[in-house]
Amino acid sequence: MQITDLLTTGSVIPVLHATSKKQALQELAHLAAARTGLTERAIFDVLLERERLGTTGVGRGIAIPHGKLPGLDRIHGLFARLEQRIDYDAIDGEKVDLVFLLLAPEGAGADHLKALARVSRLLRDNSVCAKLRAAKDARTLYAVLTAEPQTHAA
Repeated sequence: MQITDLLTTGSVIPVLHATSKKQALQELAHLAAARTGLTERAIFDVLLERERLGTTGVGRGIAIPHGKLPGLDRIHGLFARLEQRIDYDAIDGEKVDLVFLLLAPEGAGADHLKALARVSRLLRDNSVCAKLRAAKDARTLYAVLTAEPQTHAA
């Protein structure tokens, strides 16, 4: 699974205004509703329910909120860079500024896990995160997110 399977240039938000985790999830739900055709409330509720199970703040300023919803035809992604770092209850206690939202169809077990693994692998790369934090616009963010990973073949 590639990031291009999850994102379009229109689903990359260079500046998301939020001052709290709840507000960030509300804004993401609002943006995702427009792209998926689902209601903002349904998306927000699924994201909140997932956060109750444990934080999706994975550390190093990164969060990967996600959930499964009926009515989706495929996995949808949305990337946002927050205007300011926010407390997200991340596992390392650091504030978050990079958020990659994933929404999957209810029955997308393995594909949902593959998408989470792909996003996690991408955002574990310190150079990718540095480029995302330095990018000035959605087009540049999209290019960084969808660039082919560097391989070190022997």
